[in-house]
Amino acid sequence: MPSKEVVSPQTAHRIAQGEHDDLFSVLGPRRIGKKTVVVAFAPGAGSLSALVGGKAFDLAPLAEEPEIFSGEIPEGPYRLRSRSGGDAHTYDDPYRFGPVIGEVDEYLIGEGTHRRLWTALGAHVIEHEGTRGTHFAVWAPNARRVSVVGDFNSWDGRRHVMRRRGSTGVWEIFLPGVGEGAAYKYEIVGPDGLLPLKADPVGFGSQHPPETASIVRDISGYGWKDAKWMEERRGRNARTAPISVYEVHLGSWRRRHEEGGRMLSYKEAAEDLVDYVDEMGFTHIEFLPLSEHPFDGSWGYQPVGLYAPTIRHGPPHEFRDLVEAAHKRGIGVLLDWVPGHFPSDVHGLARFDGTALYEHADPREGFHQDWNTLIYNYGRVEVSNYLISNALYWLEEYHVDGLRVDAVASMLYRDYSRKEGEWVPNIHGGRENLEAISMLQRMNTTVYGEVGGIMTVAEESTSFPGVSRPVDTGGLGFGYKWNMGWMNDTLNYIQREPVYRKHHHHQMTFGLHYAFSENFILPISHDEVVHGKGSMLDRMPGNDWERFANLRAYYGFMWGHPGKKLLFMGCEFAQPGEWQQSGEVPWEIAERPAHKGIQRYVRDLNTLYRATPALHVKDCDADGFQWIEANDAENSVYAWIRRGGPQDQPAVVICNFTPVERRDWLCGLPSPGRWREAINSDAEIYGGGNRGNMGGIIARQEESHGQPASARVTLPPLSTIILTYED
Repeated sequence: MPSKEVVSPQTAHRIAQGEHDDLFSVLGPRRIGKKTVVVAFAPGAGSLSALVGGKAFDLAPLAEEPEIFSGEIPEGPYRLRSRSGGDAHTYDDPYRFGPVIGEVDEYLIGEGTHRRLWTALGAHVIEHEGTRGTHFAVWAPNARRVSVVGDFNSWDGRRHVMRRRGSTGVWEIFLPGVGEGAAYKYEIVGPDGLLPLKADPVGFGSQHPPETASIVRDISGYGWKDAKWMEERRGRNARTAPISVYEVHLGSWRRRHEEGGRMLSYKEAAEDLVDYVDEMGFTHIEFLPLSEHPFDGSWGYQPVGLYAPTIRHGPPHEFRDLVEAAHKRGIGVLLDWVPGHFPSDVHGLARFDGTALYEHADPREGFHQDWNTLIYNYGRVEVSNYLISNALYWLEEYHVDGLRVDAVASMLYRDYSRKEGEWVPNIHGGRENLEAISMLQRMNTTVYGEVGGIMTVAEESTSFPGVSRPVDTGGLGFGYKWNMGWMNDTLNYIQREPVYRKHHHHQMTFGLHYAFSENFILPISHDEVVHGKGSMLDRMPGNDWERFANLRAYYGFMWGHPGKKLLFMGCEFAQPGEWQQSGEVPWEIAERPAHKGIQRYVRDLNTLYRATPALHVKDCDADGFQWIEANDAENSVYAWIRRGGPQDQPAVVICNFTPVERRDWLCGLPSPGRWREAINSDAEIYGGGNRGNMGGIIARQEESHGQPASARVTLPPLSTIILTYED
């Protein structure tokens, strides 16, 4: 049957020019009367035949468009064989395969309630209708045409035009023979013409930057062996648990200098990093964002591939190796997650289908002035679904134990970092971003409801109420919130010369006025050691001895204070300079005595914190804290009691933030009897002067500071001591 009787010259021309948006209506097998006719588009082929049951049936080229072939074949599965010169290539025709996405997926995607969106969209290596290949699906509702392009089709967008799925805006195609490791992008013709090639918004892998293609990754079939951890982690993430987080930028934690200074792989980190965190006594590792991102200098906070672990450290299954190694050692893994904004790189989400799809069209809503990034349109159900599903993806597919959500404050307020007239009020005329609030609530409700034992953490710097309170009581539903106010106040205090601290005494106590309004984590994060702020050691005043003593005293204050703990890498041994993302933590410095003393001190603080219920069980409850002395501004001394459960003995924390040793300082205590000095930041092993109460303290039944007992205590200069009850 001549080709022109099957394909009109006008249609053939549109196909050859890449203007046809529905090749499934033209190409592939078709029934014409009682005959089966195949129509195929084969650019570059000198001849084309269909193979059926071991026999070849020649297909005739269309005179006007000789790259389009058609011909009658027997009914049944077929393959195509093209010849060009002396070369022959046999392949399966993608246009003979039916759809993969089912009606339920279509309905949920259209409604914006597909919790596991990644199971329908993205690139999946599957067997379909008896043939192995990859199913591609992408959301681009305003596109006129969407094609998959890659090395497998010479990056020619005319060859594999996808099938539009009704009103969902989803396009899909199954490409036989394409498998693991294939690089691909989407060629999209938007309302105004051809766009730059786009990476897959739900791609599971990416090329090494600066290359920007997505990579087909088969993420199925990992043999997890962490069932015991998964059963137990609810207790490890609970408000009553000791939680001490080591924050890590994996690219600069440690490098392989013998190999040109390359970054650690996930598999290497599964040994080196996990060993170190275990040795240091931290309970969790928190990674700065590991989603794929184009620019190293963003530290991962401008992600393009939200569903792809960055290839900088290895493929997805090796990231799973890292998570499993941590779980084997009883260490939780948290990921920084960035749903607040995304970069405007042309291969990413920006104007993905030629319209403002993921972002707002109005820059007063859709452009972030501080970071030159775009803001998600949270009010669009498909966009909020994309983000909520991504949160669930990391927790389910990679067994991550929690997500720390970046820059929540920038999401909650429409006027965040904007002047009058530069923002659009909400429907009630207010500044709250109601759509973002709803998305965060739905995200927390979803992940806590679907995955057992996880945590979510908000980096939120305002006084927005109920961040870590349940959604059904009006809260945002997070498990924890970073206490940015505590961090700012206490760092402002500790960097002052001790002689002036008495005038700012209540900067250290103010946090207790709201310490139990949320479930707080006390963060000394990467943001505190960059952009000219100096390192933690740089902030400390005085001579070298005083600087180290100040830092030890501050860490003791932090570990004794209500709230979970977080410390950025390098801070645990008093790294002397700012963090540099292009280098590594200066491990040679950690071997120097003063720095090694700080490192051992942090390890011992973690050990004490974990072993002492009074120091962690009621981190988030007001009845676990009581002041002994909050007002001794003249001496810059603070003392308080920490309590755990009914059967737990209390602990007492005393801080002296002057360089003056105070002997026989009268301290009220909750019980008479023997109290042990569980830790003393002035101990010689930490680099101190070994002053204190090494033999313990005997408290007598003599009331002081509102307590029934008291004792005379030696307070070393610039120190924190923690006492635990023994009798």
